[in-house]
Amino acid sequence: MAELPIGSIVTGIYKTGKYIGEITDIRPQHYLVRVLAVFKHPMQGDLHNPKDANVPIFHERRALAYREQTNIPKGMVKPYVGEVPNYAESLRSAIEHMIQELEENPSPWAEKSINNLYSLKKEYFPV
Repeated sequence: MAELPIGSIVTGIYKTGKYIGEITDIRPQHYLVRVLAVFKHPMQGDLHNPKDANVPIFHERRALAYREQTNIPKGMVKPYVGEVPNYAESLRSAIEHMIQELEENPSPWAEKSINNLYSLKKEYFPV
């Protein structure tokens, strides 16, 4: 695939989250991407033991912040076509979607993940 130019609007997978953003720099192995919206909220727990609740530390994983920049491997970046959603609305939608999916999974990992997500939701959207 041809290299994408700076300024391109793309989707990128970072750890277990997926984001819509803008390429701000090109590096040998990565694109530097400025986050504009959340497509998929990151999974909760230990990245090295996915979907396992019996780990020493069950990590709370936050979504990348609006306009935060991150290096994403070039293979994980694809062009995005369409209107870029509002960051806060996309974050709310992504976290709600993940909670709904987890509620269909009666496992200890899903239960811990839901607890983390409700905690994050309170941080993301204080009343």
